[in-house]
Amino acid sequence: MWHIDPTSLRLFIAVCEEGTIAKASAREFIAPSAVSKRIADIESDLGIPMLLRSKRGVTPTPAGEALLRHARQLMRSMERLQGELSEYAEGARGHVKIFANISSIMEFLPEELSAFMLAHENIQVDIEERFSPDVVRGVVEGQADFGICRKSMAAGTLELIPYRQDHLALVVNAQHPLANRTSITLRETLDYDHIGLSAFSTLTSFMQTAARESGQELKIRAHVSSFDAAYRLVQVGLAQTIVPREAVSRYTELFGLRLVPLTDPWAQGEIVVCVRDAEALSLSARRLLDHLLARAH
Repeated sequence: MWHIDPTSLRLFIAVCEEGTIAKASAREFIAPSAVSKRIADIESDLGIPMLLRSKRGVTPTPAGEALLRHARQLMRSMERLQGELSEYAEGARGHVKIFANISSIMEFLPEELSAFMLAHENIQVDIEERFSPDVVRGVVEGQADFGICRKSMAAGTLELIPYRQDHLALVVNAQHPLANRTSITLRETLDYDHIGLSAFSTLTSFMQTAARESGQELKIRAHVSSFDAAYRLVQVGLAQTIVPREAVSRYTELFGLRLVPLTDPWAQGEIVVCVRDAEALSLSARRLLDHLLARAH
């Protein structure tokens, strides 16, 4: 019988998902020749080709499709086994690592994590701030147990679990001509200077495109790297900015700000939890995920 090699299975999955040996080797940080050797060994042991090779790349044969399906199931089972055994190996302690985008960290995660860790003193939680595409990449590569990011930025084979929503709003000071508006569209803000936030560079690029499509330009007066800097510049009247209102609402009184909700269809964003396989999470990670989802509801 064929000896099942977890490393070879992982590489076979990577080759099928990436479509070329070269991309799979880069993803798995292993030489292309080594990847090719592993695939060739699988085909030799089973006596049947697993891949169709062409100048454009590789695709699985019908037998390869069957192997891919079962390989994924086996790898998920092994991840679940490893996760559960690690709980026992660590004694009573558990460790969870999550990647999260700046919106979730600014809006709700500190309170949620604090409540969880107070209730589970034996579980350590590490959180790293990443841009949404980097959150997804980190989860795919196994650097984090799960991630929190915008749904629009998530792609690939990850499970996406609906988590929360946020809503974009124009942020101005009390003296701004738009301060008394109850709602507004992006187009109506384009006569005034904006402040760009590096944490929302993707949003800024999107708004620039939307502005050009309406025949206008998004005028960026300054770029800053922190929310505090943006709010201070808005406070003194340099310009306005657009951020999720959930991220700024607690600062409105401190900085004397006014929030005007955007009514554009894209102004409502969905935040999701992305995970390779929710059932494969360790017990500690599963507890944290259940806690976050329950609190959100």
